[in-house]
Amino acid sequence: MLTVGKDAGRVERLLSEGRLTCPVCGARLRGWGHARPRVIRGEGGGGWRLRPRRVRCGGCRRTHVLLPAFVLARRADAVAVIGAALAAAASGLGHRLVAERLGRPEATVRGWLRRFASRAEALRAGFTALACALDPDPLLPGPAGSLAADAVAAIVAAAAAAARRWGRDVFVLSAWELAAAVSSGRLLAPGSTPVPLNTSCPW
Repeated sequence: MLTVGKDAGRVERLLSEGRLTCPVCGARLRGWGHARPRVIRGEGGGGWRLRPRRVRCGGCRRTHVLLPAFVLARRADAVAVIGAALAAAASGLGHRLVAERLGRPEATVRGWLRRFASRAEALRAGFTALACALDPDPLLPGPAGSLAADAVAAIVAAAAAAARRWGRDVFVLSAWELAAAVSSGRLLAPGSTPVPLNTSCPW
């Protein structure tokens, strides 16, 4: 799984120009058809059909699926929706109220919150390090009241550092799209799965 930018046309150009490389061995990636279509639910309750691009490495021969930065692996909701739920919970709202506000099933939202909480310390540390790597003098948040809230604050701080480094005209990802990009879509992967932050993603 490799997360790429939101513009499908630009991703295709990068692919055809040989500018997308394998995250395993660094060799050039080439088009290899498409993955299975899926429907992504957006913030307003509507959905759209996504058919992710599949690529194959010219070196190690592995195949990868290119996920746009607005989705997470194995999740039916856009990362903006999931991020809104995580941010609301970090501010103190319970999962039932969050689910009601977002129009999502309570069990779905509870699952997001539990998975995020199980990875919160690793995510807090990783995104704090990312903010420091992007900005020599980052505006780091103080304690937010819980590990999950600290992790949310670190993600927001990393996105702010990226915007300061490249400018808002160049850096066009939201905080949650950045989180999806640098985690290669694995922000809410199972708790035992490592979350290496890929700072060389073609955001």
